[in-house]
Amino acid sequence: MKHILVSMLIFCVALTISCEKKKKEASQVSQSKVNVVATIFPLYDFARATAKEHANIAMLILPGASIHAFEPSPADIKNIQNADMFLYIGGENDAWVERILSTLDTSKMKIVRLFDYIKLYEEEEIDHDNDQDNNQKEKGEIKIEYDEHIWTSPKNAALMLEAIAKALCEIDSSNCENYGKNSESYTSQIAELSSELSQIANSAKRKKIVVADRFPFLYLTKEYGLDYVAAFPGCSDQADASAATIAFLIRTMKKDKIPYVYHVELSNKNTAKTVAEQTGSKMLLLHSYHNVSKQDFESGATYLDLFKQNVENLKIGLSEE
Repeated sequence: MKHILVSMLIFCVALTISCEKKKKEASQVSQSKVNVVATIFPLYDFARATAKEHANIAMLILPGASIHAFEPSPADIKNIQNADMFLYIGGENDAWVERILSTLDTSKMKIVRLFDYIKLYEEEEIDHDNDQDNNQKEKGEIKIEYDEHIWTSPKNAALMLEAIAKALCEIDSSNCENYGKNSESYTSQIAELSSELSQIANSAKRKKIVVADRFPFLYLTKEYGLDYVAAFPGCSDQADASAATIAFLIRTMKKDKIPYVYHVELSNKNTAKTVAEQTGSKMLLLHSYHNVSKQDFESGATYLDLFKQNVENLKIGLSEE
């Protein structure tokens, strides 16, 4: 009996040591990975697709949250400080980034501002009255603002993937080959979908889309030669359209015989619902990839998944009666 107890004790001690060793090894592996912090979903996804198991990737904007109301918490700032690489866009919504970075020691951090890798377009005014004179600002008051939704263009997405892979190589040269292959693979998959969308746009019955919501698709429409009308600019604080705006969208739908109206993700859809009811049209989602729902995030949704949805919904909206 005594021998059995001793044997059991030895086994338990050995098991405990083994478990602690595994925990320690797992911790060391985790610590050896590159720590990447991204502000928004598309950057998070591009980093995830490029680094895969070689990095710990964190996204600051919580799934389902709006970037337009984001304020970093102390925990967010700590995550940024501990990052080996920090990814952000660089537009108006990232004004807080410059303030935070100026207070941190960034000497050992690779900071990637994606605005620096893209040909930028000026943000376009959403003018429902075509009254150019009333919308002109006095000379000296004009401030150029660039549309920051650069990732909605697949060509831009490819450039961003390339920039992220290059940055990862600079801080982790031992895995550079993997980063390059992963980035190229993801870019190739995006390019295939982009080619499909180009064919759809080129042979479409109509070239105009109506987005009864915010419009973060300037880069997308320019890439595929599409025209558009929308309720609000991409970074508007508005959630519901005025009666005049709704009337304008309804007139456009009827005049151009457009059978589908689009809304964006995480929207209350109120404007799109009203337009659809008044025109007999159907509603479709056009995802901007800006953020995803908690459910989509937890299920592992990717930029590629959302792009596939957009291709299908644009095919319907541009080609079907």
